[in-house]
Amino acid sequence: MEKRFLRRQMVGTVVSEKMDKTVIVLVERLVKHKLYQKYVRRWSKFAAHDENNVSRVGDKVLIIQSRPLSKTKRWRVSKIVEKAV
Repeated sequence: MEKRFLRRQMVGTVVSEKMDKTVIVLVERLVKHKLYQKYVRRWSKFAAHDENNVSRVGDKVLIIQSRPLSKTKRWRVSKIVEKAV
């Protein structure tokens, strides 16, 4: 039986679209503080490949993990979940 590689998926907000075919996506997550048991907001930025340059700043997008496309790009924009107003 063959095991399939499940690609990681994340939903984030586009914060920069200044490059050609590349967007910067900010992904937020909630992490529980060990001592105070309070949820703290943490975030990470990922460079994602946007083949048709359709994403705009403020769009909520789904990114999936892919092979290395450049020095910093390891993600691809799969679909736009919600357009910016």
